[in-house]
Amino acid sequence: MSTQYEALKNADLYSTAFRVEPPTELGERKMTPRRPGFFITRSLSGATDAERAALKTATASQAEAPAANQAPDGSAPAPAAEPASTSRLLVPAQWGLVPHWVKSASDGKLRATKLVHVKSDNVGTSTAFRDAWLNNQRCIVPMQAFITDDYRSGGKPKPTRIARVDGLPMGVAGIWARWQDEDGSELLSYAIITINANAHGLMNRYQAPGSEKSMPAILNEGAYDAWLGSSAAKAKEFLRAYPAQKLLANPVEKGRKNPLGI
Repeated sequence: MSTQYEALKNADLYSTAFRVEPPTELGERKMTPRRPGFFITRSLSGATDAERAALKTATASQAEAPAANQAPDGSAPAPAAEPASTSRLLVPAQWGLVPHWVKSASDGKLRATKLVHVKSDNVGTSTAFRDAWLNNQRCIVPMQAFITDDYRSGGKPKPTRIARVDGLPMGVAGIWARWQDEDGSELLSYAIITINANAHGLMNRYQAPGSEKSMPAILNEGAYDAWLGSSAAKAKEFLRAYPAQKLLANPVEKGRKNPLGI
């Protein structure tokens, strides 16, 4: 899978699509490894005073927000609507996981570029992700679209933008970690969980020929809180293929230096 995705295009989408307090600064649109982004979770263990205050504010505002339950069509029934009072916290963090056991910041930087996503089959067993998975450090990564490569014409792969047909943001399953330096400084980071897409009606067309096809594990809106609150033993039940008919693929326009077209 590509190591690029597009963050939300405006701050209001954080509240309307995810029922979280919007960030004071929108941040970067083009997300690549080690760039600062956002993830959504219920709480952070050992949260700082600032994080507790942010969570308190988010809880108060979300209690008045309508529940989101626009689940995509698929073989499984749509999840029930979520209670509007469920609290969620929007957390600024680095894209590219830094495991808690990393000994130095330099080592963390090297690892992070290779830990931007993890296969669903490996998330509970991989050395880099196992502890976070077993500690239920799951999150939702808000994104407008992600980039994949199209090799079908031969030659140089063509970047392709994958987004929802209805134009709404995606809530992608993720996992987060907290690393602490000897001086007490902390770094929050996250990775995206991917699933096999060999049999997917859209995503099986992309990525390198002969390779395993993959795609982000896009969650149904009605399952957001269930994903965040489930046990490690049950969490993988949420990692399913998003219906192909609900996704739209568009080649990135030629002549744009930015492959995201933004």
